[in-house]
Amino acid sequence: MLQQNVQNNTIDILTLGCSKNLVDTERLMGMLEKAGYVCKHDPKRPTAPIAIINTCGFIGDAKEESIRTILQFSKRKIDHRHHLQKLYVMGCLSQRYRAELRHEIPEVDKWFGKFDYNGIVDELTLHKKQPSTSCTIERHLTTPRHYAYLKISEGCNRMCSYCAIPLITGRHTSIPMEEILEEAHMLVKKGVKEINVIAQDLSSYGLDIAQRHLLPELIDKMANIDGLKWIRLHYAYPTDFPTELLDVMAKHANVCKYLDIALQHCTDHMLDLMRRHITRAEQDALIQRIRSSVPGICIRTTLMVGHPGETQEDFEELKKWVRAMRFERLGVFTYSDEEGTFAHKHYTDNIAEEIKKQRVDELMSLQQEISNELMHNQIGKEMLIIIDRKENEYYIGRTEHDSPEVDCEVLVKSSTKKCKIGEMYLAKITKAEAFDLYAEL
Repeated sequence: MLQQNVQNNTIDILTLGCSKNLVDTERLMGMLEKAGYVCKHDPKRPTAPIAIINTCGFIGDAKEESIRTILQFSKRKIDHRHHLQKLYVMGCLSQRYRAELRHEIPEVDKWFGKFDYNGIVDELTLHKKQPSTSCTIERHLTTPRHYAYLKISEGCNRMCSYCAIPLITGRHTSIPMEEILEEAHMLVKKGVKEINVIAQDLSSYGLDIAQRHLLPELIDKMANIDGLKWIRLHYAYPTDFPTELLDVMAKHANVCKYLDIALQHCTDHMLDLMRRHITRAEQDALIQRIRSSVPGICIRTTLMVGHPGETQEDFEELKKWVRAMRFERLGVFTYSDEEGTFAHKHYTDNIAEEIKKQRVDELMSLQQEISNELMHNQIGKEMLIIIDRKENEYYIGRTEHDSPEVDCEVLVKSSTKKCKIGEMYLAKITKAEAFDLYAEL
């Protein structure tokens, strides 16, 4: 076990995967810094004697990236020129495959589960102090100081055919509302203007602790926090969606007209095979209701292609549906055959990878056309933007319709006006591309 008083008590921490993993890393960093360590997040040149890798294990590509990163650091540990003494792994991959990985990669000193913050701190702390794992523990924010992610629940009960998340994180567990609001207040006091609310399944928030949907009430209360300019919602589920939330979104100007809701497919055949517990008619009616209740809303969704049983007819119908729905933001990914899932047990992954990738390309090409049209419709409009950073001759910002790092950006010539990072400005859109806007302040 390392002594806390080593000369160089720095730790390099790498985060792979989604923003939910990032929140876990930030919480761990807060605990480690409280215990006397200096943490560096995603360093370009790792130099610390201790490294912690927070892994992702959602789909094949994510698992490969996690394994590749672990192996890279294993080589650094063997090569004494790099001074890496201890290597620890946590997160989804470790949670799911710990027993197998322990034998395959012995260079890793210890494997921890996704939520075993105490175990890691205990391993690295001489006196074995046990900092609280409350959700309101002081986090070390790794994002720019003007925005942050806020996780409101863990796990998922939906059991979609293809998804390994319930196998990794367990059943849906809502974080108590008072803890979430306390953390939101704390973030705003730190200077955060924009909170991106995240969960594997926003729609189920509250059902396990109050037997009713609490998301509308939570967002309504959060919207009343002084200084909180934007609240953005990520990863709603269409089945049993809390429609009262739409009234809250329409009511509060600081609740962004943005909803990330994964729809996955459109034909009844595929929705049934995917175990989505919703029909095409119900899904379409929900989208229509969302758009009519919150005019101007930006819907972001993800679709899956190549799931076992998807016929060419299903795919052609999916393309027609995408063309008709004209989603403002859309991502597509291929089916990954994950051990332990319903699809792995009961279906055969018999669609060739080339066909899967071809379907992705076709859908994204179609979405590029749609996005190009929608973005050009923004020319001449005045929109509030937040400035994230400066790159070369441009300030890079976002509208309320764009989540950090995954959505469109707004470029403003830095020669026209000096801006402050993290501040909001009224901008007039002057030019558009398929996935970016240009503006003057």
